[in-house]
Amino acid sequence: MAKPTGFLEFGRETPQRRPVSERVHDWLEVYESFPTEALNHQAARCMDCGIPFCHQGCPLGNIIPDWNDLVYRNRWQEAIERLHATNNFPEFTGRLCPAPCEAACVLGINQDPVTIKQVELTIIEHAYREGWIVPEPAAVRTGKSVAVIGSGPAGLAAAQQLARAGHDVTVFERDDRIGGLMRYGIPDFKMQKEFLDRRLTQMEAEGVTFRPSSNIGKDTDANELRSQFDAVLLAGGSTQARDLTVPGRELRGVYFAMEYLPQQNKRNAGDEMPDSEFISAEGKRVIILGGGDTGADCLGTAIRQGASEILQYELLPRPADSRPDANPWPSYPNIYRVSAAHEEGGLRDYSILTKSLSGDANGNLTTLHAVRVEFVTEDGRPVMREVPGSEFEVECDLLFLAMGFVGPERGGLLEQLGVELTDRGNVKTDAARATSVPGVYAAGDMARGQSLIVWAIAEGRTAARGIDEYLMGASALPAPL
Repeated sequence: MAKPTGFLEFGRETPQRRPVSERVHDWLEVYESFPTEALNHQAARCMDCGIPFCHQGCPLGNIIPDWNDLVYRNRWQEAIERLHATNNFPEFTGRLCPAPCEAACVLGINQDPVTIKQVELTIIEHAYREGWIVPEPAAVRTGKSVAVIGSGPAGLAAAQQLARAGHDVTVFERDDRIGGLMRYGIPDFKMQKEFLDRRLTQMEAEGVTFRPSSNIGKDTDANELRSQFDAVLLAGGSTQARDLTVPGRELRGVYFAMEYLPQQNKRNAGDEMPDSEFISAEGKRVIILGGGDTGADCLGTAIRQGASEILQYELLPRPADSRPDANPWPSYPNIYRVSAAHEEGGLRDYSILTKSLSGDANGNLTTLHAVRVEFVTEDGRPVMREVPGSEFEVECDLLFLAMGFVGPERGGLLEQLGVELTDRGNVKTDAARATSVPGVYAAGDMARGQSLIVWAIAEGRTAARGIDEYLMGASALPAPL
């Protein structure tokens, strides 16, 4: 452990966010640097708990107490080695993961939990500054080839593991740049893309081949790819968005979040896009449906674009400010959260059901019609009811749908391969992430459904071990699941 009395001496601290008045005028990350001394104190708070539940909270099985202790003792190189033993990309999770490990921290029973996520991020950034993050190419090549379809965190984690095991790995991505959701779904103010690019440079030096603008299942038949590679990993996302099925959905001005967010990221990357095709919130009244992270990403983006008014509506009731009794430690707390974007502007409202949309004579959205709802218990189950007399309407120029995803796209790739699906429409796999088609594996949101980045990396590592064992008869690759 770190300091035996650390949790008694130091309180929880997290990095400061840049002033709102400054950050809403740029696309840089919102957090300021965290002093080394302050981080040392945070690592010192890690207790000598009998059972480190943070291991259970982290899908990767990160050995959190070990690297907290190493940071406290200023043994940074050992800390990054211990961190990389379970996580290929701590610079991604340290920025984007909601930290279920902190929710499971034993100290969190009666105090604020250890600042695990910030310790993780600081370790990897310290390692980059010191030049410790270098390519790790395989000493021996196996002569086996693997195609990875999808370049999100699951695909990249699997690709790096398989390349280090000596296989020839090619990553196919249908977008024009590698990175999947991290590239085009995550705004730059949450993760600047330089942090993604430097890891891709390392992977290329390790022998991974990247093939962007390759839509397998459309431009290339999936079975043709199977004949060219010894194994195939399906690592696409759960990209089929949940739609809004109400009158007026067809009006101009209604967009899925993933139609909106990628455009701004492309512009930030220097891509030219005609104003007539670019979805901009400048000077417009914006409504966002969905209260999760994707909705907050739309909020922060619309604020930076100069929206005149932003409302964010959620169908479910407002969460409690602290853990309810039905949501005890060490489960992830369903509580009211204020993200950086929520600090910057906009108004949130809950228990709102959209009934219809209306527009002008030219087919442009002008108004959202809604009603307030309440949730009551009937026969032990929650039931939603409209509140009589609560109907209202709001003027609206842009409506962004950020209501989650319902699974992978069904046609093309999955149909050509003929893989078996689950009742929920995800790709069915066994414990090694093998599908019903020999030599074809699946990992991440495509198999699991919409989930966290840390789960995607964990599934990618598990699939890499399964593929390695399939190709070689045995595998020395670690797997968290």
